[in-house]
Amino acid sequence: MNFVGPILAFAATAVLIILLRPLAIAVGLVDVPTSRKSHSGNIPLIGGMAIFVGSLVALATQSSLVQTEVVISAPLPAFFAAAFVLILVGAWDDYADLPPAARIVAQIIACLIMIFGGDTVLIDLGQLNIDGSIFSLGWLAVPFTVFACLGVINAMNMCDGVDGLSGSLALIALLGLGIANTLWGSAGDQHLIVVFAACVISFLMFNLRTLWRSKAWVFLGDAGSMLLGLTLSWLAISLSQGEERVISPAAALWFLMLPVYDAVSMMVRRLVKRRSPFRADREHLHHIFLMAGFSVGESVTLMSGIAVTGVVIGLGGVYLEIADGLLAALFLVGGTLYHWAIRRAWRVMRFLRRSICRRTKADRRSRADRRHGGESGYSGAERRSGPDRRRQAARRTGNDQAF
Repeated sequence: MNFVGPILAFAATAVLIILLRPLAIAVGLVDVPTSRKSHSGNIPLIGGMAIFVGSLVALATQSSLVQTEVVISAPLPAFFAAAFVLILVGAWDDYADLPPAARIVAQIIACLIMIFGGDTVLIDLGQLNIDGSIFSLGWLAVPFTVFACLGVINAMNMCDGVDGLSGSLALIALLGLGIANTLWGSAGDQHLIVVFAACVISFLMFNLRTLWRSKAWVFLGDAGSMLLGLTLSWLAISLSQGEERVISPAAALWFLMLPVYDAVSMMVRRLVKRRSPFRADREHLHHIFLMAGFSVGESVTLMSGIAVTGVVIGLGGVYLEIADGLLAALFLVGGTLYHWAIRRAWRVMRFLRRSICRRTKADRRSRADRRHGGESGYSGAERRSGPDRRRQAARRTGNDQAF
């Protein structure tokens, strides 16, 4: 294996992050903290752009330096064209907050470029027929591929809620796919896998919270999370289709287990509550871990462990030649259990000797102030006794300006 590509990818991504960060701050391409976010301060949203340019530079340079090896395969120009669409629209969304419909249209265009330009399409779902034969999608191949890719792209976007999470989950999936391709595949897709893994590692150096850095230096942004979703979709489809497939489509699901479970469960909960599936909230798994008192680092570590479990099951399924139907059924059972656990998160956390508190520290301080008369000076009895008693209490404490 040639190490020119990954070394260039790692270095180029790091240099681009350092160079782009002050520019992003100057133009206002930053993430401003809100009540739904766990970070403090304005953080530049340039991680996705750095990964995109870093991977492109690395693959192009490696191709020109290494003449004895075909580095850039025919579909890769189409991949970068599709990725550029998402980077462009994602960066625009990071800067100006586009409506969800605009992002969906861009994602569909990127998927169509992947399908017709890169010939990367879900032709079948593996040996899922009752007689063990291939379940072919036929005329549904293109719309089903678009639907599946949209799901993965938005799943990665929804996971981008705490420092280091989306990048860590993407890296785990990339490493799992890389191991599968090394064991059972060819060098065709390995260059893209290794180069993107190097870019993500470089990005995580600036995104993860560490002992020497209490907060992220940069974020992926919508541009970056959508780019990672497209990359994982591309690789999962490429490795699971054709006569020389490396993994089965059912096994590929396990490599993307946690983002898919979290996104599907969240959308089901929102639809049941008659809310838009695109409306943001604080009910993702990482939010539940944070409300249960886990730190950001602990939450990322726990979720990464769950993701590694999915990758191990996927690799084990391929190695042991477990039937596609059984792997798919186990995936559905796992998803059902995940949704059950999320719906009963309070009960599950009590089992883990944790309690979930939805109030932020500011909320708890405010409540404590009210209990001690910090805001209004009223006791609980005075608040329940009606306006006359409260007005009398206000006069006693000099707080009658509220009336």
